[in-house]
This record gives sequence, structure tokens and C-alpha cells, in this order.
Amino acid sequence: MNGVLLILAIVAIVGLVIAVTQRGGGRTQQTTIEDARAEAQRWYERLGGQVMNLHADEPAARQALADASERYNAAGGQLQQAKTVTQFQLARESALEGLAYVRAARTAMGLDPGPDLPPLAASQGSGHLTQEREVSVQGHAYKAGPRPGPETPYYYPGGRVQGRPVPAGWYSTPVWKTALGAGAGVLGGMLIFDALFSPGFGDPGFGGFDGGGFDGGGFDGGGFDNAGDFGGGGFDGGGDFGDFGDFGGDF
Repeated sequence: MNGVLLILAIVAIVGLVIAVTQRGGGRTQQTTIEDARAEAQRWYERLGGQVMNLHADEPAARQALADASERYNAAGGQLQQAKTVTQFQLARESALEGLAYVRAARTAMGLDPGPDLPPLAASQGSGHLTQEREVSVQGHAYKAGPRPGPETPYYYPGGRVQGRPVPAGWYSTPVWKTALGAGAGVLGGMLIFDALFSPGFGDPGFGGFDGGGFDGGGFDGGGFDNAGDFGGGGFDGGGDFGDFGDFGGDF
């Protein structure tokens, strides 16, 4: 009889420990979710304040503010539906991307862009343009560079399009949107990227890496070979992207 009571007591103690552990784990998970919600909400509200208060007539600034407003709406929709940490992190990323467009707009308006932002997850490894580029692809002229202007009114905060890194900078047309399409649009966008970011186009005699260039570990298969092409993997041996000489070194 005493043995049975002892076993029952042990089972009760084990059950109590499990219940307490599960309750503590649930509280920890809920705290993590609440922290992620608060972080996303903070950046969303900051973006909203900028979008509501900034107005511009200059084309580049106006376009950047329109893109910031679009990301503000996207972040708001994501926040309303978010229930997990990952979903709140996606909303935070949208808000931060919107703030990157706000910084670009403020720069185009001649204003202080404001404090630096946390790095965008999507732009990691994409770098930034440090000099002007101008190419002709399929009979159409395309320009890109580090500064806004009448011929480069579209800002892009950097990211990957169809698996390829596209640096932050100002562009004459939003080619990343074309490349995210399908069929001929994808091919056209890829050709534009190849031309804009290869030293063989637009920058005769340009060589080497500017401002630190690419970290060789940033791509599968091991960086660059001595010819400046991608070595080992990630991109084909034909070196379509060539030597990204005018990328900055922010990674």
C-alpha cells in the first residue's frame, strides 16, 4: 500500500513539474510574440509619421514617398493579420523598407535623411552603387547611380531579384519590377542588370572593387576568381554579372 502511494506521489510531482514548465514556456513564447509586435508597431508608427508629414514636388522625392506609402500600407495589413513572431518580423521589414524610401526622399529634397536604420534583411549582400552607369539594352537607354536626378527618379534600397543581387541606388526605370514579372519581362530585366553592373558596359577601363566590393563568402560556391567572374557556383561560368566593380562595401 505504501509503495502504491509513493508511486502516485511521484506521478503527481512529475505532472506538476510538467504543467509548471509548460506554463512557463507558454509565457515565454507569448512574451516573445509581444516583443516582436511592439518592435514592428514602433517602426510602423515612425513610418506613418514620415509619410503623413512629408510632401514633395520634385519627381524623385515624390516617387520615393509614393513607394514609402505603399510599404506603409503593406506593413499595416501585415500587422493586422500577424499572429507569430515571423509574421511580425515581416511587418517590421516592410516598415523599415518604407523608411529606407523616406530617407531617399529626404535626400532628394535636400533634407537631412535622419538617423541610420537597422539593415534590411532583403538587402544583405547587395551593396550600393557608387558611380553613374549608363547602358543601352535592346534599343533602350538605362541609367543608374548613387544620387537622384531627373533621369534617375526611382530609388531601390537593394535586394535580390530572380536570385541576383541588385544594389541600392537610383535608377531611370524600376527594372526590378520588370524582372519580377514573367516571360520576356524577366529576360529583359536580367539583360538590363547584366549591362548595368558589368564593367564592360558604361565604364570603359573600370576595374577592381570599389569600397570593399563583394565579400567572397556572399555567394554559394566561393566568391570570385582572378578574372573577376563568379567562381565555383551560384552563377554560371559565363560571368554574366561580371565584375561588380561599382558596388559599395556595406554588407
